[in-house]
Amino acid sequence: MNLRLMILLGLTAIVGCQTGHCRRTTEDVPEVQLPEDMAKGKAEQQKSQRKIEIFKYDGSLQCNQGKTIELKAMAQGLEEKKIKVYSMKKKADGLMHIQVCGSPTGYANVYEIFEADLEKAKELGFKKWTFYD
Repeated sequence: MNLRLMILLGLTAIVGCQTGHCRRTTEDVPEVQLPEDMAKGKAEQQKSQRKIEIFKYDGSLQCNQGKTIELKAMAQGLEEKKIKVYSMKKKADGLMHIQVCGSPTGYANVYEIFEADLEKAKELGFKKWTFYD
């Protein structure tokens, strides 16, 4: 029974590839080159439509010291710079922090914006979120 199955699978592989489509490589497919200005414009368009997360630490300190800046209050600075915020949340950066009263908690206000607005957000002190969720 196993021999019959092996023969059947072998024949299927041989017969199923007669048209040559399964033997094609990427070298056989012609590469389409866009004019440089079109490729650049397409990259910029994709960048302007891609959303990323940015953050700024919320100012909270251990032992309830420090003044925490609320999500909406910090978002107002982004809106003043004409940066549209699609979502906002408070996240921990996931890093180890020293356990001493008055040291940072590691909590940040995180906002989802278009990647094209990243430079404007950096002017306000925001950074791209690179931590794990």
